[in-house]
Amino acid sequence: MNITTRMRNLFRIKTNRALDRFDDPRESLDDSYDRQVDLLAQLRRGLADVTTARKRIELQGQELGARYDRLGDQAQEAMDQGREDLARTALERRSGLEQEITALRGQFDSLQRQEANLLENERRMTARVAAFRTQKETLKASYTASAAQVKANESVAGLSGDLNGVGRSIDQAKDKVLQMQARAAATDELIARGVVQDHTASPDEDLDHMLAKGRSATDIERQLAAMREQRKRGAVTGGSGWLGIGREPSGESQPTT
Repeated sequence: MNITTRMRNLFRIKTNRALDRFDDPRESLDDSYDRQVDLLAQLRRGLADVTTARKRIELQGQELGARYDRLGDQAQEAMDQGREDLARTALERRSGLEQEITALRGQFDSLQRQEANLLENERRMTARVAAFRTQKETLKASYTASAAQVKANESVAGLSGDLNGVGRSIDQAKDKVLQMQARAAATDELIARGVVQDHTASPDEDLDHMLAKGRSATDIERQLAAMREQRKRGAVTGGSGWLGIGREPSGESQPTT
């Protein structure tokens, strides 16, 4: 694999990673979940505001109801005292207060219905967000596992593609080893034949080598002469086994039995 191919593969990998991040469905799922959570939070804040308003009207209604009852008691007490004028005043105020309480009760009922609707919507949305969260995590886990499998397969495919280059490297290394071994054998042979001088050897080693070859030839001639002499005498040597190998012949004939 040349440098151009490697650069092209690296660029493709980086581009694919950037596109994967851009099109990653896990991020889209998280964004959708975050938007739903924000909407649920807004719904809960609205519910809290309505509940607060209803509670404020309820307290105001309780206060007006207490005043309504007190005006009734005052009108009764004025009548007991023979003060009809005071009783009429108390009843007039009580009548005006009754209209105010009626209007306030209408607002209270409206807020109570709105609160009930918001509570139901909050319950449904909470369940929907919880279900979406479970589905989101399941999809994200499946996508992560699939992405890991794809990367593993791509790694295996890339490795199998590189095996051809590895095989070629091994073959080249084997060829170089064989060439070096052949060269070493050739130089050994040339040194042995004296064509190439071994600079690591002693100055007179070549003479020792030639003398050793002469001694070997002389020893072979001696052994041949001994075998001719034994053949003439008809004697057979043996019996000494390996202990007799390399020893000088005694020259004495062994008695026959």
